[in-house]
Amino acid sequence: MQTQSPISAATARAPMPDSHATAIHELPPLPYEFTALAPIISEATVRVHYLKHNKGYVDELNRLIANSEFVGMSLEQILLATAKQPEHEKIYNNAAQAWNHSFYWRSLKPHGGGDAPRALQPLIAAGYGDTDVLKRELATAATTLFGSGWAWLALDGEKLKIVKTGNADNVLTQGLKPLLVIDVWEHAYYLDFQNRRADHIAGVLDKLINWEFAADNLKR
Repeated sequence: MQTQSPISAATARAPMPDSHATAIHELPPLPYEFTALAPIISEATVRVHYLKHNKGYVDELNRLIANSEFVGMSLEQILLATAKQPEHEKIYNNAAQAWNHSFYWRSLKPHGGGDAPRALQPLIAAGYGDTDVLKRELATAATTLFGSGWAWLALDGEKLKIVKTGNADNVLTQGLKPLLVIDVWEHAYYLDFQNRRADHIAGVLDKLINWEFAADNLKR
């Protein structure tokens, strides 16, 4: 039986994770049921990804920052303060992964895909021609990233930019505004697709990608 409650209306409207600093970081609720992304992402994958990996980053971050100067900071503040700081590498990795995952879940939605909304069309036309070309470029970035990481659609000034980052790295540290992201760590797809990352990415872009979330982030 499903135990996951739907996300609250207020949280569902919030386009970015962790907008307010908290003393103890919490695992945000999913914006849909565990079964909602099937068959592209199975219930089993969502449960392991969210309840084990995502929760693990949040819990470890809270342990690492206890009684430190980072208590009371938002995830974004922590990852920006610790990026490229070797002495804080563990804190950065867990803060960034907690942020990335919260953003990732909202980059997907049941019955997603299709054409990007009107708000994104001028930027897409200027940089890529149309949504299909943009999707192909995103797919290339996601499938060619060596090892684990993320494929981002971001805003660089007034232009769209596709960026791939390894491990926990986040485009916020590059001065870019993230619009949506695809997780290409193996735990995001291996139960369903084994080593066929490209098939998983194709399904995400065709059926699950949340263009409205990207458009909402563009307005912020």
